[in-house]
Amino acid sequence: MPKHPARRRSAALRELLRLPPGERVDLAAYDARATPGAPDGKQAALADTERTGRRLAGLQERLWAAGTAGDHRRVLLVLQGMDTSGKGGTVKHVIGQFNPSGCRIHAFKAPTEEEREHDFLWRIRRALPEPGEIGIFDRSHYEDVLIARVRHLAPPATIGSRYGLVNDFERELAEDGVTLVKCFLHISYEEQKRRLLRRLDRPDKHWKFDPGDIDERSLWPAYQEAYELALERCAAPHAPWYVVPADRKWYRNWAVSRLLLEHLRELDPRYPEADFDIAESRERLLKQE
Repeated sequence: MPKHPARRRSAALRELLRLPPGERVDLAAYDARATPGAPDGKQAALADTERTGRRLAGLQERLWAAGTAGDHRRVLLVLQGMDTSGKGGTVKHVIGQFNPSGCRIHAFKAPTEEEREHDFLWRIRRALPEPGEIGIFDRSHYEDVLIARVRHLAPPATIGSRYGLVNDFERELAEDGVTLVKCFLHISYEEQKRRLLRRLDRPDKHWKFDPGDIDERSLWPAYQEAYELALERCAAPHAPWYVVPADRKWYRNWAVSRLLLEHLRELDPRYPEADFDIAESRERLLKQE
């Protein structure tokens, strides 16, 4: 699926963006400015994203309602990508119309002292969505085969063993009713530089800049290799990876929204039926002064 077509339309965006499991991944072959499956032009995509947001909000409410009645299903959106790829921006734009009561958002930073005392999946398990919820991970368990690999934070044998542990963990989640939507926000080296420069040029963006970002950028080839390995080794039918071109923010937001919409439509959550006598309750209420 290299070099995404710019204007191809498809009812199932999943088919356009899904990485084929078991195949070697070469991120250089994927165009970060492509817009596969998108409406015709930015303005059309923005309007469609707004409509999609309303549909998502309705489906999220149905999922949350079903969870209160014993439906064990839930959704976990995993967002991974290089610095400035837009993980936080995606969270802001994609779930803006969701009911906060049915969402669980977690941004994973460097492990705390307590978290380092446990295995790398311990903190992930604690942040998982409950039945009926949509969970959003801004970074995730994949950091332990990404930055840990690039920065040599663990022995190579330890990191090598984690791919299998991640696969087992995600299989366990799928069997327990979790729908995994794993998105790699694919940004180009050139676009990352432009976004970092904009942060330096705007006082209201200085808080988002860290001089360490420049050091991380110097390790771009190593990070690309680490991502390629993670995408290759941890793609499965129950937990596929989607490569989302992220140089165009409007497309990134549209695509992640559509991916969520497709998965939620497939789940088709339903409002639970009343477990009380509706007519009797109405009569009692009408009799009250």
